[in-house]
Amino acid sequence: MPVRSAKRPAKSQPKADRPFAPGYGIVGAKEGKGLLPWAWVARKMNGCRTFWLATIRPRLHAGQGRPHVMPVWGVWLDDAFFFSTGRKSRKGQNLAANPACTITNDDGEEAVIVEGSAEEVKGAAVLERFAAAYIKKYKMDPLGMGEPIFRVRPSRVFGFVEKTFPQSATRWKL
Repeated sequence: MPVRSAKRPAKSQPKADRPFAPGYGIVGAKEGKGLLPWAWVARKMNGCRTFWLATIRPRLHAGQGRPHVMPVWGVWLDDAFFFSTGRKSRKGQNLAANPACTITNDDGEEAVIVEGSAEEVKGAAVLERFAAAYIKKYKMDPLGMGEPIFRVRPSRVFGFVEKTFPQSATRWKL
């Protein structure tokens, strides 16, 4: 089954602007010079093997839950990030309590940071397309593990290229 391209039609691409980062020299929000194209996100995410997933531990005592970061394998498909984790793993338990999460690629020189909410995927057609992309990339079937598959639809995405920072610093709001 073919995997649909991660590229959006030009008319529905998210609007790029500058991230708010006082003190880092990020300017030029109005003219938009140097902003990264949305297709850059798909290229970077598709080219990455191991990602970092940050979740939030449930509150055990007074105060905020603590962050939890772990490496995961996943695929970028239809402008969203898909991955699997054990339901009883710390990541799985954290997501059950609070679906807010952040995913990053493993390249600090050309970083992609995806903020969003994880939702368990149930639809057979989407699961099949995810499995086909995952098998192609990792040579293993994630559906055979019997654990949940999650999709993170981004609410915000950040792109940073070290060599051209801060001129290329880009934020997309979806």
